[in-house]
Amino acid sequence: MLILSNISVSYGMIAALKGVTLEVRQGEIVALIGANGAGKSTTLMAVSGVVQLAGGAVSYDGERLDGLPVDRVVQRGISQVPEGRRIFPRMTVRENLEMGAFLRERSDLEPEMERIFGMFPVLAERRSQLGGTLSGGEQQMLAIGRALMAKPKVLLLDEPSLGLAPIIVSRIFKIIEEINKQGTTILLVEQNARAALRLSHRGYVMESGRIVMEGPSADLEHDEGIRKAYLGE
Repeated sequence: MLILSNISVSYGMIAALKGVTLEVRQGEIVALIGANGAGKSTTLMAVSGVVQLAGGAVSYDGERLDGLPVDRVVQRGISQVPEGRRIFPRMTVRENLEMGAFLRERSDLEPEMERIFGMFPVLAERRSQLGGTLSGGEQQMLAIGRALMAKPKVLLLDEPSLGLAPIIVSRIFKIIEEINKQGTTILLVEQNARAALRLSHRGYVMESGRIVMEGPSADLEHDEGIRKAYLGE
């Protein structure tokens, strides 16, 4: 469904990605794990068109994505939930959700809004509240809901557990699992490697801008090297 073929990205003289190849098949949750600065977020931004490739290709359903502007990538069916949530703090919950549907017909807005409110009841209760006054967990739900308003086929999730209490992290991961069960394919970047591998079907391990290991998530979770490097064992 989504294929990254030998992609490279540079920030000036710094090579952030060095020939990254991975694929995400329809219906999967695929985890991308690694240390800070490994290139995980850059990989997602390369898919969504936020950063340009220095080499390689990104394709989706057999057609090239790289080189397209961000709105065209969203239009093709790929939405990103950025690290740190990046909601609009001075806009209401409803207005934030509307921003996620900027490419949709107005007639589609209300049914999709109600679907999101059904998925996140706390957002329904706070629909008129400013985004910046929500708790961290509620802001993460809002960021996910905003991305879902575009009705993506592929959801790119960047560090959804960042800065959240363990009980909220558990709730967020259950929501991610439910979104996947409803038919959305997910590429998940997550520093909580254990949770990511237990949630996902397959995984990739990134170090210094390269993929160094890949396989079924259960196999990666039980790999001795992975356990020592990323699971604290």
